[in-house]
Amino acid sequence: MLNRTKTNKARVQKAARQPITRLLILGGARSGKSRLAQDLATRRWSHPVYLATAEILDDEMAERVRRHRRARALHWRCVEEPLEIARIIRRGVPGTDGILVDCLTLWLSNVLLKEGRGAFRRRRDELVKALRQARQDVILVANEVGSGVVPDHALGRTFRDLAGWLNQAVAKEADTVVLVAAGLPLVLKGALPE
Repeated sequence: MLNRTKTNKARVQKAARQPITRLLILGGARSGKSRLAQDLATRRWSHPVYLATAEILDDEMAERVRRHRRARALHWRCVEEPLEIARIIRRGVPGTDGILVDCLTLWLSNVLLKEGRGAFRRRRDELVKALRQARQDVILVANEVGSGVVPDHALGRTFRDLAGWLNQAVAKEADTVVLVAAGLPLVLKGALPE
């Protein structure tokens, strides 16, 4: 009888837990996608973490990073990781209640430049698996790169294709997918969280 009571109590506690939300926000350069992601995260989470995939390799990127830091409130925790984002998403970040990944497109660039095109499928699959196993809410930001000019060189075309396939794989796993244009969100799948 005692074991049955414990089992029922565990079921009730587990059932009361909120499901994990996985949200993908797509958009072009300066579309407002990062601002939307940060606004949603700030409203939903009291202890957010910003998972930054960018590496500061020049003055222009340093200024972008400074701009992003100024846009975040002081209670944000920041984790900088150019490659191993799947591991962080899967395990979660102790002391936080949600992860904002900004951005998948820079992460893909890191994968291609550091590990080569051959690593794409493995890294994409690791990310998809991590999203399925996530212990915290996850908001992912990515550039929609397939709507622009066709790049005139092979590496650019390869990057555009891989970014499109990455976005498709993540969108399939996401509960909600939003496209941002001119600062306006267009929900493509699911509904924006409260």
